[in-house]
Amino acid sequence: MAKIRIMLADDHTLFRQGVRTLIAAESDMEVIGDAANGGEAVERANELRPDVVLMDIGMPGLSSFEATRQIKKARPETKILFLTMYDDEDYLVEGMEVGAGGYVLKDSPAQQLIAAVRDVMRGGSYLSPRMLSQLVDDFRSRIKSANRLPRFATLTTREREVLKMLAEGQSVKEIACDLNLSVKTVEAHKFNLMRKLDIHNKAQLVQYAIQKKIIKIPNLV
Repeated sequence: MAKIRIMLADDHTLFRQGVRTLIAAESDMEVIGDAANGGEAVERANELRPDVVLMDIGMPGLSSFEATRQIKKARPETKILFLTMYDDEDYLVEGMEVGAGGYVLKDSPAQQLIAAVRDVMRGGSYLSPRMLSQLVDDFRSRIKSANRLPRFATLTTREREVLKMLAEGQSVKEIACDLNLSVKTVEAHKFNLMRKLDIHNKAQLVQYAIQKKIIKIPNLV
């Protein structure tokens, strides 16, 4: 059975040596070469034609993302696996956009890296569990935000009525009289609606009412 041919691209010599030793212990893998920067990674990949490139992020010279783009353009079948210290979602997204098959953090257990190489070699994708957890948390947060009611929708019918009357310039006493409520009750409605809308003064309240077309802008002659 043919071994998975791996190339290392990382600007730290000791790290490359450590990964090389790790991979040497696997019967189905071999390291066929390495590179110390992005430009060299492109050249070596064209020369060696590896199955998988373990690509660091943040090497000097040509960016790792551009190097990945060039390698994938020249040889689409080559799999790119980012092996990095950055648990950054923006880097992850950019890596996937340029064609990487996986994203592994350098502080991951050795067997996660080995599993990642095998997964991307089979045509799958691999994310370090910590990155996957971050993405799930972010997704949940967006879902909650999407399901959150607009602030105006949280107002009761009476609070909306009081809002309109306040914005039109009526005092609390006048509103209480018109609605046949106590001043204390109207004050409570005013407090609740301003809290819900995060409004702190009369000017903001009037501006909000105009924006929401609760009241019309008076004609200026």
